Amino acid sequence: MILLCKYIIPKNYSSITLYPFVFLKDIRQKKDVILLNHEGIHIRQQKELLVLFFYIWYIIEFVIRLVVSENWNIAYRNISFEREAYAHESNLEYIKKRPIWAFLKFT
Repeated sequence: MILLCKYIIPKNYSSITLYPFVFLKDIRQKKDVILLNHEGIHIRQQKELLVLFFYIWYIIEFVIRLVVSENWNIAYRNISFEREAYAHESNLEYIKKRPIWAFLKFT
């Protein structure tokens, strides 16, 4: 379910997925199929890790990558979940054919 709520989304980000919702900053983003596909990949990741384990893994991986890189943006972009989503966001058929735990290829 797509919702408009700019107050939930961190500064410098355009959207956030908190299963089962995708929050957008701007109503015009509902037409951005690439963005929605990216967030859809996160929905699939969250489902396969039973939501809670996704967030635990996400935070731990982010902290490790932040310590190593000492850069917030680099750490964020190198999280395996984000790497998978960015790598396949333009492929609108990806979610249909995506193998389970595909994010592991990006660790």
